[in-house]
Amino acid sequence: MINFVSFIPKAVVQGIPLLYGSTGEIITQKSGNLNLGIPGVMYVGAISGVIGAFNFEQAVKSYEAAHAAGGADAFLTYGVPVLSVLIPMLSCLLGSLLMGLLYCFLTVTLRANQNVTGLAMTTFGVGFGNFFGASLIKLSGADVPSIALTTTSKYFSVKLPIAETTGWFGKIFLSYGPLAYLSIIVAIAAALIIKKTRMGLHLRAVGESPATADSAGINVTLYKYGATCIGCMIAGLGGLYYVMDYATGVWSNDAFGDRGWLAIALVIFTIWKPDMSIFASILFGGLYILYLFLPINIDHMEYQQLYKMIPYVVTLVVLVITSIRNKRENQPPASLGLPYFREER
Repeated sequence: MINFVSFIPKAVVQGIPLLYGSTGEIITQKSGNLNLGIPGVMYVGAISGVIGAFNFEQAVKSYEAAHAAGGADAFLTYGVPVLSVLIPMLSCLLGSLLMGLLYCFLTVTLRANQNVTGLAMTTFGVGFGNFFGASLIKLSGADVPSIALTTTSKYFSVKLPIAETTGWFGKIFLSYGPLAYLSIIVAIAAALIIKKTRMGLHLRAVGESPATADSAGINVTLYKYGATCIGCMIAGLGGLYYVMDYATGVWSNDAFGDRGWLAIALVIFTIWKPDMSIFASILFGGLYILYLFLPINIDHMEYQQLYKMIPYVVTLVVLVITSIRNKRENQPPASLGLPYFREER
């Protein structure tokens, strides 16, 4: 039997990067842009945050050495905790934003093929992260092929004080870092904006028929750029969460696995609804680690590979069901993946 009090928190932690990635991709796809570069964006977001955290930690060490005999210091007491969170987050958002701008420049301005561009950005993002990750590991002089950012990461994994005193409720609902709760807020806000605001209406119009939206006076280029860049910044936070909270500040090259692709699969699973991603991401996170909680005989270890396939099988089943039902509200934006040529309007 599975111990759900232990299983659910681990499923949530696994699902948070997927929630950030799927929320960002849903916003992007609502504008008609099919960004298959989300795995690369998450990778760049993570390494950008790591670069910011690494440089900040080096600066803090130099400051501590210079003021070793000065006693209590207001900067170390109050400034370090705040900057330990702000600097990696701002670095992550900046790196992810640049990836979004690059994608938009290629696909919106130059009208390059969106599928090819997205796949190229995934390859570029992973290579970018591995290059700078290896450089930081070399600079740190680590004996192992990884780098630990303990000073900054501990502030990303701070839990609510009452988490340890409220039993199973605290373990299931209160034992997460601030980025985990932020992901839920972002997903709910995205759902409300898309469904309830004029901005969301314009965004959906651009995704469904950019020519019609353009005729109505909506700036198609602005919405495509804005939605894609914001989506990339949100997805980048998923990479930052993975390193700073899930991995406790330890960066290792090629450690992300297929989480970026799972985030894209989650978009289909949730039929392009950010609020549904909250529960779906936890479900996918649970399915992703289910094999670790099932009793498997050592002579039948091949079954683990079958259990790892479950999230993808579930996505395929949902895709088949939604296609059979053929409800318009469950379908992707009509212009998804298609370049817009204003001259043909």
